Amino acid sequence: MAEKTKGAAGEEADASRLIDQRIAELIDWRGAMLADARRIIRDADPEVIETWKWRGVPVWERSGIVCTGETYKTAVKLTFAKGASLDDPSGLFNASLEGNARRAIDFHEGDTIDAPALTALVRAAIALNMTKATRKPKGG
Repeated sequence: MAEKTKGAAGEEADASRLIDQRIAELIDWRGAMLADARRIIRDADPEVIETWKWRGVPVWERSGIVCTGETYKTAVKLTFAKGASLDDPSGLFNASLEGNARRAIDFHEGDTIDAPALTALVRAAIALNMTKATRKPKGG
């Protein structure tokens, strides 16, 4: 059974509807890019849960945040919460490279998504989340 953040499956459905609306509102290349990224993320692991946080940011989670999908005037940004801990052999990370935790991928108009590389990053992020989620506390 899929993990549910904040309990109810209805909350996930609400978040998915909000993400659908965001994609529909973005009538330019950004909507198509966010939709493509979303499809790849969801295909990478069918148990990924969609949430909606921080005043309107699509978030994909499994045992913790995998990544967020923010849209800006000139970019669609996928930010991986623990990206600094992930191997990125394809070199997708091109933003937020200076931090100790997060890494991001900025997609710009005309870019294409390397689906196999993004799938690998999503799966690696989930594996890292699941490893940390199953660790026993010290002294336990």
